[in-house]
Amino acid sequence: MRVLLVEDDDGVAGALAESLRSRGHDVVRVVRGADALTRHRDADLLLLDLGLPDVDGFTVLHRVRAVSEVPILVLTARGDERSVVRGLHLGADDYLAKPIRLAELMARIDAVVRRGTHRGHGDRPAAPVRVGDVEIDVAARRVTAGGAEVVLTPKEFDVLAVLAARPGTAVSRQQLLDQVWGDAHLAVSRSLDVHVTQLRAKLNRPGLLVTIRGFGYRLGS
Repeated sequence: MRVLLVEDDDGVAGALAESLRSRGHDVVRVVRGADALTRHRDADLLLLDLGLPDVDGFTVLHRVRAVSEVPILVLTARGDERSVVRGLHLGADDYLAKPIRLAELMARIDAVVRRGTHRGHGDRPAAPVRVGDVEIDVAARRVTAGGAEVVLTPKEFDVLAVLAARPGTAVSRQQLLDQVWGDAHLAVSRSLDVHVTQLRAKLNRPGLLVTIRGFGYRLGS
């Protein structure tokens, strides 16, 4: 897998690059946010530090997500909840606070790889799921509401796809976390809630995503 590492700290970048290459990944490291904006199209995964010397990392995150579905893992010393939530709102797929635990990072990357592999397999595409005027085409990774396309981040779509596999049936938080985040879901407890909030705002269909208190979520009635 081609990894674009956006990190201005030489020590952190060196350790991450060495670990990634030992797992068989190709790593390109850049220091500046401007370079990330021009080189992300060649990457299968973006590891993005927020504390960059030229451009705020949140700006890079927002601009990349506006034009690409490349998975983005944010690496940062800003571990406060407000920063985590902001990063997820802007389209980060996951968030790791420094100091980075390499084993945890590798588990999260493995989860991204597994999800990418599973998306490309299957005997035949599943039929689109319709709930009211919302259509979810899992095979094409496309969602429309009232005939208009709804632009989702990869993680937002993955959450919706798990719910769409069983419309009208409650899906537990644990199952959603396991299927969307895999082994990497433990460190960011708010990820699921933030993504559901974003889905509700983008779909703009009150009652479509139902919270089952103390259990999980349901798509439709």
